Amino acid sequence: MSEFHHVSVLLEECLEGLAVKPDGIYLDGTLGGAGHSSQIAKRLTTGRLIGIDRDPVALKAAGERLEPYKDTVTLVHSNFCEMAQVVKDLGLPGVDGILLDLGVSSPQLDDGARGFSYMADAPLDMRMNSQDSLTAHAVVNTWSQEELKRILFDYGEERYAPRIAGAICRYREEKTIDTTLELVDIIRSAMPPQALREKQHPAKRSFQAIRIAVNDELGSVERAMEAAIPLLNPGGRLAVITFHSLEDRIVKNAMAEAAKGCTCPPNFPVCVCGKKPQVKLISRKPIVATEEELEVNPRSRSAKLRVCEKI
Repeated sequence: MSEFHHVSVLLEECLEGLAVKPDGIYLDGTLGGAGHSSQIAKRLTTGRLIGIDRDPVALKAAGERLEPYKDTVTLVHSNFCEMAQVVKDLGLPGVDGILLDLGVSSPQLDDGARGFSYMADAPLDMRMNSQDSLTAHAVVNTWSQEELKRILFDYGEERYAPRIAGAICRYREEKTIDTTLELVDIIRSAMPPQALREKQHPAKRSFQAIRIAVNDELGSVERAMEAAIPLLNPGGRLAVITFHSLEDRIVKNAMAEAAKGCTCPPNFPVCVCGKKPQVKLISRKPIVATEEELEVNPRSRSAKLRVCEKI
């Protein structure tokens, strides 16, 4: 599984944001190729690293990469939004740091057989966890035109969503849509000539939207943010990397809400809700990639890192 190699985005910024302590307990909820985790584990002495991933392929590859640190590492096959249950099952009262890298790892995108890529022909799958029941094939062939239009517009920010959704539904009246390149051809056929001349691949936004729907990515982020902050020990830090404006909005709002505390109307003379701030924001603005990193890894261009600390 050594081919599962993923360039870690904002690596130094994450390590600095987490303020790793040698004796701390850290949780990487999106282990991937273990690029971030291997650097966290390297800094531990008596501490512990819990690595979670929903993709068995990534988990196996991460295990190989983390072999030198196996005495301090525990790997768990689960969804990062289930982190509270994972920590409970391990008998831990809390953790000193949580890292979530919400980008789809490069090997998943680049492995044509898994159906994430619009550049290689493969069955329409797109599942990060092959044990999940919903596939891209089911979304494309059974979801209503309205629902397809909604996810293409909301998740992919695809301005031709109505035309593409209509083309998909017309095509599937004749036969099922079975492969990625079949879907790419349908998307192309629905777009006007000027859209096909754009630098970006015409199917990129649609494939992103379908992938997000298949894996319930936004729902997972919402549940993960609800679970993460209560798990942190005082002084513990949560670092989250997003690559999509919808994900970033969820993370930004969740951190801001936890940092605010009181929810009483502004005209109340005294606080009656009793809510106290749970965290302080380490950076009010998101941390983004440097020019040097962008040269090495262009995929980091849309990455935003937000960090907060438990009070």
